[in-house]
Amino acid sequence: MAQALLNPAQNQAVEHQTGPLLVLAGAGSGKTRVITHRIARLIERGVPAQSIIALTFTNKAAAEMRERVTTVLREAGGDKRRGGLPITICTFHAFGLQVLTKERQALGGAFTIFDQGDALGAIKELLRHVKRGKNYDAQAILARISAAKNAFVGADDLPDSDDEYDEITKLIYPRYRSALKQFRAFDFDDLVCEVARMWGERGDLLSRWQERFRFVLVDEYQDTNRAQLHMLKLLAGEHRNICVVGDDDQSIYAWRGADVRNILEFEEHFPGGTVVKLEQNYRSCAQILDVANAVISKRNDAKYRKTLFTMRLGGQPVEVIVAPTPDVEANFVAHEMRRLMRDEAVRPKQMAVLYRSNSQAKLIEEVLRGEAIPHRVIGGQQFFERKEVKDLLSYLKLTINPNDEISLRRIINYPARGIGETSVERLALHALARGWTLWQAVERVDAIDEIPNAAREGCHQLEKIVMQTRRDLESAQTPANEAVRSLAERIQLRSDLEASSGSLQVAARRWGNIEGLIRTFARRDERLAAGKEAETRGLAGFIQALTLNFDEEETASDAATLSTLHGAKGLEFKVVFLIGCEEGLLPHSRTLDTRATDAAPQDIEEERRLFYVGITRAQSRLYLSRAKTRASRGKAVARTPSRFLMEIPANLIEEREVKAGAAMSSESLEEQANALLAALNAL
Repeated sequence: MAQALLNPAQNQAVEHQTGPLLVLAGAGSGKTRVITHRIARLIERGVPAQSIIALTFTNKAAAEMRERVTTVLREAGGDKRRGGLPITICTFHAFGLQVLTKERQALGGAFTIFDQGDALGAIKELLRHVKRGKNYDAQAILARISAAKNAFVGADDLPDSDDEYDEITKLIYPRYRSALKQFRAFDFDDLVCEVARMWGERGDLLSRWQERFRFVLVDEYQDTNRAQLHMLKLLAGEHRNICVVGDDDQSIYAWRGADVRNILEFEEHFPGGTVVKLEQNYRSCAQILDVANAVISKRNDAKYRKTLFTMRLGGQPVEVIVAPTPDVEANFVAHEMRRLMRDEAVRPKQMAVLYRSNSQAKLIEEVLRGEAIPHRVIGGQQFFERKEVKDLLSYLKLTINPNDEISLRRIINYPARGIGETSVERLALHALARGWTLWQAVERVDAIDEIPNAAREGCHQLEKIVMQTRRDLESAQTPANEAVRSLAERIQLRSDLEASSGSLQVAARRWGNIEGLIRTFARRDERLAAGKEAETRGLAGFIQALTLNFDEEETASDAATLSTLHGAKGLEFKVVFLIGCEEGLLPHSRTLDTRATDAAPQDIEEERRLFYVGITRAQSRLYLSRAKTRASRGKAVARTPSRFLMEIPANLIEEREVKAGAAMSSESLEEQANALLAALNAL
C-alpha cells in the first residue's frame, strides 16, 4: 500500500493494530482515506475480509467506502476477484436489519418494517382510544418515542414530567410497543434498539456476531446515539478491536438523537484506547481555516482541541457582508454569483448558499430565478415518504407477504374499488372471529354475507391483481422492473395520478417518482444479470431494505446548491455564501429562549458547531452575510450580529456594506437578458 498517500497522523491511524482507536478527523482532513486504507491494511496483514464490518450513516457513504477500499487493494495487487471483497460495509440500520433477519427464528418468525408513515398511523390510531386524544399532535408524540429509543430508554422507563406531551407519550409508548408486536413489526429505530436488546438478553446470539466480526470500524462517530453506542459496546466487547472516526467539532444532530458525549467519552467506554488527531486540512485555504479555528476555539464543551492547518497556497480573504434588509442580502448573493461566473469562470455547481432555517430559502430562490441562475434545493420530502411510491411498494410487499396487514390496509381500496372503511372493518372482524388474516378474509369474501356486492367485487379485483403480480415476480422470464411496471399499469396508477393531482404538471412529477422506483429495480436486475450482486436476500429483502438504502440520484446539471447547514454536512464547494449570521437565526431563537432548560448551554455549543460546519464547506471563497433589519409581523425589526460572527478577530475578515438599489453593471444586464432569451428560445 502506497504510504506516500498518507501524512504522519493518517499513517499512525492506519498502522494501529488491535484495541480501541479514536481518530479525531478535523474537517477536510481525509477521514475516508484513513478508513479505507486502514481496512486495506488489515486485509494485507491477513485479517479475513468477512470478519471486518464498517458502519456508516448513509448508503452513499458505504458505497463510496467499498469502492475506495477495492481501489486501494487493487492498486496494491491484493484483490483480483470479480465480485469484490466479502466485507460488510453498510449503515447501522441496514446492519440491524441483517441481524434481525438472520435471527428471525429467535424473534418468532417473519416480521414487517414500519416506515415513518406506518408508525405515525399507528400512533394516530392509539390516540383515538385515549380521552381527548385527537387534541394531541401524533408527530410530536412519535418524535418523543423515537428520542427515547435513540437514548435506549424503554417504554416503562420514561420519567415523570410536568409537560403534557411527555405525559401522553408515557401513556402511548408502551401501547405503541404492543401494537408493533401485534403486527409483528419493527420501526426504523428498532433496527438498532432491538438488536442491542436481543444481544443483551441472549449471550449465545451475541457471541455468534462477535465471532463473525472481529474488527469494527465506524464512520462519523460523533453522529451516533446512545442505542448505537450500546450496540457497538456489545459487538466489540470481547475483542475490543474498534476504530471510530469522527469530529466532535462537527456534532450537529442532537435533534435527531446524536449524542456528542459518545465521542467525548470514548476512552471511558473503551478503556486503554489510542487517540489520533488529524489536523491537516486538504479542502480549504488558510484564510478560511483561520476563521474556522477562531470560531471553534471558543467551544465550552470541547475535550479534544484541534487546530486545522493547510499546506495549500492562495485563496481569498473571508468577507463579511452587511446588508440593510434580507432582500438586499439575497440580491448581493445573486449578483456576486453572476460576477464570479463571468470574471472567474466559477461554475454554478461550484457554489452554495447555506442557511440555518428552510424559511430563508424562499427569498434566495426567487432572486436566483429572476437572475436566471440555475440552482437546486437540498431537502424536502424523502423519496419513500411520497404517497405514490409508498402505494406501489405496498402492493409489492403484499404480493410477497400476504400477512402484511399494514400494506393491505393501505391499498385495499386504492385506487378506489368499492371497499369502504365499513367493509374493511367487517372483513377485519370476521378475520378476528375465525382466526384468519385480513388477506384470507379478502380471499374468502364470498363467505361473508355482510359485505356489499361492490366491496365483494373490489376484493375479487384486488385478489386478481395480487395473483397476477405474484406470477410475474416468480417468473424467471420477467425481470422485476417489468413486473413492477406491469403492476402500475394493472392498477391504472398513472390515470389515477392524473385525475387526483390537480394539474398535469404535478401528475407528471409524481409519475416521474414511479419511473424512479422502476429504475431502482432495473438497476438491481442489471447487477444480478452481470453477476455483480448475489441473490442472497431475495426480492423481499431487497424491497424491505429499499427505504434504508435508497439515495436519490444526484442531479448532473450545472446548478448552484441551496441547503440548510444541516443538509450541507459532508459537502464542499469552491464558493460558499453563509447567510443570516444574526442572533435568532444563528444561533437559532430556540436556543436563546430565557425559559429554556439546563440544556440551553449545550444547545448554544451545537449552534457554534453548526456555524463551524458551514465555514468549513468552503474551499476558496467564503462570504458571511447578515441583515440589519428583518420583517417580523409586518414591521422592520433591528437585528443583532451573531455572537459567533462577533468572536472572529477583525484581522481575519474584510467587512463591507452593500446598499439597496445598487445598479447592475451593463455586462450583468446584458448577460441576464441573454439568459432570458435563451430560456424563451428553449421553450
